[in-house]
Amino acid sequence: MGTDDDMRTVVGAIPQAVKDGFRYDEIPWRRFSHFYGPGDEVPGLLATLASRDAEAARRALGELWEGLHHQGSTIAVAALAVPFLLRIAATGFPGLRASTLRLVAEIARCQHFGDGRREGLLQVAEDPEDAEGTTMCPVDWTIQAARAAITADLHLLFPVLPDPDPEVRSATAFVLATGTGGMPRISSALHSRLAEENDPAVRVSLILAIAQLAREEQDEHAPAWARALWSDGDQPLETRVGAALAWLCLVDDPVPDELRTLLTDPRTDRLGELFQQVPWLPRSTTTAAGCAAASTRCSRRMFPGAASDVLRLGRAGPRPRLRTPERPVEAPSG
Repeated sequence: MGTDDDMRTVVGAIPQAVKDGFRYDEIPWRRFSHFYGPGDEVPGLLATLASRDAEAARRALGELWEGLHHQGSTIAVAALAVPFLLRIAATGFPGLRASTLRLVAEIARCQHFGDGRREGLLQVAEDPEDAEGTTMCPVDWTIQAARAAITADLHLLFPVLPDPDPEVRSATAFVLATGTGGMPRISSALHSRLAEENDPAVRVSLILAIAQLAREEQDEHAPAWARALWSDGDQPLETRVGAALAWLCLVDDPVPDELRTLLTDPRTDRLGELFQQVPWLPRSTTTAAGCAAASTRCSRRMFPGAASDVLRLGRAGPRPRLRTPERPVEAPSG
């Protein structure tokens, strides 16, 4: 750590006034590239995203998704954009807030590709040996830099957690779950929001966010919390299933009969559409057909309808690696 190519050092050196003032010209964009071109194209897209022209902002966000997070991969210059994306999400066009926050969260976690393993769903860190094809910098350095930037700007995220839009609330939980400092404060905010939350998909997102932080911190109390939640027959069904997923990712224990009964309940099988609204689960950024295929694949691993696969979480093979983009993909809608 400490070299000019170490994104952890580069992002950590950005002064607060530069971030707050959107002083893009003081950021070394040109030393890095995105997936389709030079990094000095990024500040123009950020400025357009922050503009009051909703259609131009939507197009800019699409280009940022394509350039900074192609096919599940992230790239070093993306971490430089994180402080500005957070500020734009807090103050920019409300209709793009959820997608902007989702982009931040994806930059700050490993490639996922619908990884439904017990080890994979809540994993944040990337393989230390995995390097970018353009700079050969470890991808995990970029993830660490993005997570540190998020942690430095928690004050921007907490006010968005009760946003009127449920997609924004879910996306905010998705971002908060990548924090690297102030864990008790983040967890407390998520628990408080969960106690008030009425939207089913957001409740699941909050549960998974709490579990992801607990997994990172190796919180020994978290498994008991998750088990108590999925064991509680008075809880809504989606809350119990979300807690069951959290518990499965927090422990290596065999699946008890009580959980097996919950996961094979025919009513649980009908939650697939709701769970597609949860950011941890795969969303296609290409076509409707791709989205349907991704949802089916994830459902087979993680939700009833294929209960045997749920009970075998942890047996999947390694995640695929997609590094070389061939053409842009359509960005997620706002």
